[in-house]
Amino acid sequence: MKQDIHPDYGYVVFRDEAADFQFLTRSTAKSKRTIKWEDGKEYPLITLDISSASHPFYTGRQMLVDTAGRIEKFNRRYGKFKKGDAKKEAPAAPEAAAAPAEDAAPEAPASEDAPKAE
Repeated sequence: MKQDIHPDYGYVVFRDEAADFQFLTRSTAKSKRTIKWEDGKEYPLITLDISSASHPFYTGRQMLVDTAGRIEKFNRRYGKFKKGDAKKEAPAAPEAAAAPAEDAAPEAPASEDAPKAE
């Protein structure tokens, strides 16, 4: 393994701001902020917006987060297409679909009595 090309891999504290949850793990992430952990040592602190403690998939509770106005953006873009306003396709003629064309030649049934090529 080459020396001095790999980042430092050390202990870091990650804090979830939404759930007031923090955990100590190892990472290559850097931070200027530090925190004193339960063991009395100081570790770099990385703040998170969401983690397993606050994510709806892991907590089982749904939280409505609309940070970018996604619903309004969707309604502005696609709201003009109401249920009855969509482009209507020309209906196919029911007679043409049900009855075969008169001009088409009927296919000759294959018979077993037909001469065979030798």
